[in-house]
Amino acid sequence: MASGIGTTSGPMMGPFELSLAILALLVTPGPTNTLMFLAGAERGLARALRLIPAELAGYLLTVVPLTLAGAPLLEGHPGARAALALAAGLWVAVLALRLWRLPRTGRDGPAITAAAVFTTTLLNPKALIFGLVLLPHPGNAALNIANFAAQVAAVALLWQAGGAALGRGTGPRMPVLRRAASLWLGGLSVMLVLRRAGLA
Repeated sequence: MASGIGTTSGPMMGPFELSLAILALLVTPGPTNTLMFLAGAERGLARALRLIPAELAGYLLTVVPLTLAGAPLLEGHPGARAALALAAGLWVAVLALRLWRLPRTGRDGPAITAAAVFTTTLLNPKALIFGLVLLPHPGNAALNIANFAAQVAAVALLWQAGGAALGRGTGPRMPVLRRAASLWLGGLSVMLVLRRAGLA
C-alpha cells in the first residue's frame, strides 16, 4: 500500500485534481473501509454514523503531523515508516482474528467499536500517502487538510450506507458477513507484512 513511498513534497495539483486523488485513495477498500462497511451492516446507518469521528481522529492524528513536518522527520528516522507498516499489518491481523472468533463467543453487541476504528485508521498505511505526498503544499496545507477531512467523512458515510443496505434483515447471517470481513482483513494483513519484507 504505502510501504514504498518516498518522503517528498506533494505534487503541484490544482484543487480539483487533488480532490480526485484524495477520493480515489480514500474509497479504495482497506482496513478502515472494511470496518465501516461491517459497522453499517451490523448497526444500521444511523448508529454507524457515530463511528465517523473516530475515523477522522485516527486519520488527522497521523496525517496532520506528517503534512506539516513529516518529510524531514522520517528522513532522520528511516526505520519509522517500516515500523508503522509492520504495526499496521499486525494490528489488522489481530482484527481479523477477533472477527473470525466473534461468532463463537455468543456476544450479541456490535463487533466494530470506536476504539477499533480509531486504532485501525491511526495505523492505516494510506495515511502516509496523504501526509507525505498528497497534502503537503506551501501555503495550502490547512485547506488541503480541511478538504481531506470532509472527504473522509463522506467516504465513511458511503461505506456505511453500503453495509447497511447489504446487512438489512441479515440478522442470523451476520456471522457470515463478519467472517468474510475477517478473511479480507487477513489478506490485507499478509500483503502489508510481505510488502514490508520486500516479498510482494
